[in-house]
Amino acid sequence: MNKSSFFIVGKHPVVEALKNPKRKVLRVFLTEESKKNIHRKNQKKNLLEGIKVHFKTKKELDKYTANEQIKHQGCVAEIEHLDDLVLKDFIKKKNNLTFACLDEVTDPRNIGSLIRSMASFDIDGLIIKERHFPKESKLMYKSASGCIEHVNIFKVSNINSTLKNLRESNFWVYGFDAGGKKNFTEIEWKGNNILLFGSEGFGMKKHTMKYTDFFVRIDINKNIESLNISNSAAIVFHHLNYIKKCVD
Repeated sequence: MNKSSFFIVGKHPVVEALKNPKRKVLRVFLTEESKKNIHRKNQKKNLLEGIKVHFKTKKELDKYTANEQIKHQGCVAEIEHLDDLVLKDFIKKKNNLTFACLDEVTDPRNIGSLIRSMASFDIDGLIIKERHFPKESKLMYKSASGCIEHVNIFKVSNINSTLKNLRESNFWVYGFDAGGKKNFTEIEWKGNNILLFGSEGFGMKKHTMKYTDFFVRIDINKNIESLNISNSAAIVFHHLNYIKKCVD
């Protein structure tokens, strides 16, 4: 059964898709210069071997980004979706897992940037409501800079029931909120943890808060109201990765 396909743009998203053995790349559209750059920076392996390559001018490729304010960098690819991952199967016989979970976060740029940070700091996976995941967004793929190919993404139908099940499987749920009693750096971060982030404008839903074990905050300059969610997440991911490396 063939999967549906969609287009991604940008040097890093396209190159990382070509490198991912689990990703089916149907065809790529390149300028002559971008093809040379791909070969120049990946001399050990011909990433375009067996791929249908169509050469286009920069102006011809502009049509793929006409509706978005993003640059294609001479690279466009038509790809298929990856196989869906099943969370309950993934967590079996695994310990000390850390997942990020997004409650009502919908902005493709923020989600892409957060995924990029997750890959950079070795977070084990992203849990997101299926209907809120912009799975074919060129902007999300571009913001993630190819890191979608390196992150486990679990699309679920209901965040609350997912959190409930994870708590029953020995996960602690930490909700990030400005009113949290403790700074997140005061937590030991042992065992299995869920890092729950609310929406860009409204934070966590009240009902979702019922499935949160602890509320923690990120201390910032008191004259500043808040941080962008992707910036907040990057700070947290870096801290947890640092702790993990110190323990190892």
